[in-house]
Amino acid sequence: MAADRARAPQARTRLARRAVLDAARTLFLERGYGATTIEAISNAADVPQATVYRLFSSKPGILKGLLDTSIAGDDEPIAVAERPQVQTLLAAPEPTDVLARLVAISVDINTRTAPVYRILVSAAGSDPEATALLDDLTRQRQEGQGRVAAVLAQSGSLRDGLRAQDAADVIHALASPELYRLLVIDRGWARDRYARWLVDSLVAQLLVSMPA
Repeated sequence: MAADRARAPQARTRLARRAVLDAARTLFLERGYGATTIEAISNAADVPQATVYRLFSSKPGILKGLLDTSIAGDDEPIAVAERPQVQTLLAAPEPTDVLARLVAISVDINTRTAPVYRILVSAAGSDPEATALLDDLTRQRQEGQGRVAAVLAQSGSLRDGLRAQDAADVIHALASPELYRLLVIDRGWARDRYARWLVDSLVAQLLVSMPA
């Protein structure tokens, strides 16, 4: 009984967080980040403003929460870098498998975050806190992609003359949310087509050519 009583507030908090994030996503997309107020989010979520501030502190805090859950795919407090699919990626024995797993994760994340990323980029044009959030997201992407490049370099899988930093730069460009948006959203590529193209492009750009 005591455990049930302890879990009840946690469950209510989680439901409130989800309601706020769902309302914020809708309003940010409909009205824009700048035109959306905490009051509007509170009303749409049916969550008191005091609770919204307690959970997220500010509107940029809500945007960060929305981005975090979109990247992870859930609201579990586990960093993406610590999740099993990333750990499996880094431990894959074949370089082509490393890149295929990287692409699968990247496509999943870009699919989930594309609308939120557009909100973030727009907000960063006028809001310093949103700019800092965008910079931090870019840094996290670069760090994760750098780890993948380092794994490929350590295994001797990179093309001759290609440094780990060069490989990380290529991954950063080709797996970027901007290129995903250009090909999948703007040009209408199917998700599977984009994933195949990205794997083929990364393999061609990064890995030692295998004899026929």
